Amino acid sequence: MNIKKRLILSNTITIVIPFVVTIIASFLFVFVCSTIFNKDVSYDNFKKFMFIKTELSNTKSTIWKQNSEDMEDPVYQKYLYQKLSNIDGELIILKNNTVIFTSKDINKIDIEKCLLESKVKSQRKVVEIDTLDYIVEVAPLRFKDEALGSAILLAPTFEYAGILEKLIIFIIGVFLITFIGVNIFMSYLFSKRIIKPLSLLKAAVGDISKGDLSLEIIEAGDQEIVDLCADFEKMRIQLKDAVSLKKKYDDNRTMLVSSISHDLKTPLTSIKGYVKGVLDGVANTPEKAERYLKTVYSKAEGMDVMINDLLLYSKLDLSQLPFNFEKTDIIDYFNYCIHESTIELEKFNIKISLINDLKGSKYIKIDRERLMRVILNIIDNARKYMDKEKGEITILLRETNSSIIIEIRDNGCGIDNNDANKIFDRFYRADSARSEAKGSGLGLAIAKQIVEGHKGKIWAISHESKGTSILISFGKISEG
Repeated sequence: MNIKKRLILSNTITIVIPFVVTIIASFLFVFVCSTIFNKDVSYDNFKKFMFIKTELSNTKSTIWKQNSEDMEDPVYQKYLYQKLSNIDGELIILKNNTVIFTSKDINKIDIEKCLLESKVKSQRKVVEIDTLDYIVEVAPLRFKDEALGSAILLAPTFEYAGILEKLIIFIIGVFLITFIGVNIFMSYLFSKRIIKPLSLLKAAVGDISKGDLSLEIIEAGDQEIVDLCADFEKMRIQLKDAVSLKKKYDDNRTMLVSSISHDLKTPLTSIKGYVKGVLDGVANTPEKAERYLKTVYSKAEGMDVMINDLLLYSKLDLSQLPFNFEKTDIIDYFNYCIHESTIELEKFNIKISLINDLKGSKYIKIDRERLMRVILNIIDNARKYMDKEKGEITILLRETNSSIIIEIRDNGCGIDNNDANKIFDRFYRADSARSEAKGSGLGLAIAKQIVEGHKGKIWAISHESKGTSILISFGKISEG
């Protein structure tokens, strides 16, 4: 429920319940008075009582609104008396404690009783005159000559007037008490639905401001509060991801600095040695100088490849390198990969071939350029570690119900079974023989990042001295 609906409901309940409770309480009051105390609290009596009270109040208001000098006018005095005659009322007008008009013979003692009763702070102002009870109302007067006086209004009461007056007081009292009680209760419930969630939100925001992003923001309360908490929770998650990404970036940068420092140290030392040899005159023949310079160039070129691989890996690791996915026929694609590799591999007496166990044309969504780098990296890796006179690299294509499996197998020196899952780590080389191979040590780590960017999987299987298989799995898509 949103706050607007809750507010409407709360206000409606605050008004309706007091009315319902008051009506029920009034019926109970009338029932108890009628059945237990034998009081005639009927509608007619209530109407008669209210009529008397209304006429007295109206006449009193008329006197207040009238000019004081008119109170000495016999015509006006008769008019007022006629208004009270509707309820068999009486009128007495005093000026400086002297009666200037009276509709009923009344002694000074009774007049004084009326004046005293009018000053009593109670709802029931009744005086007894000649064995009859009268409801009394007194309006103060100031005459034209600045003399003070009073207009005493009397209306005969009846047997059940007192209980009816109590009923009115009871109704007003019950309504006010119920209204205040319901209003406090509904205000408490309403504020609880807002204040408690806001308190939780405040605590969570306080933790966020202190750098603690682990506390989940609970979505509670009305819809607007839930939406607010949801937005803060999204903000917390984004901040947490940003902090994690920054930490990952910082760790990656630290690792890159450390690794590049280590891996660049050897070629830099070599370059310095050869340059110093040239400067010191060790390369004292043109042939020797040319050999030194070619070595320096080769080392610098290797360093350039290493730095480019480091930058590429860093971008892949931070998901900052976009992929351009295309629907591709996998058989045509790997025929092209083999075509691109054949001439270079023939120089090293390595034969490459494709074995297709797929049933018909199969399609996958790939970034053709990025995946080409993966395949060529794996093939080049197999070439580097080939220890056979006649090398063989075989690409096997097969499928399961949901995926395409690509296996690139060589007959090289192989790797230890325990190292099969480590070769995709950054700068990892399985043995000293491999550590002497040229390259950045990031080829398979980059391959793994690219494959995982395709939502695929890559892993290795060692055949010991018979070679190694690198397997890649991609999800199939519909043909066409």
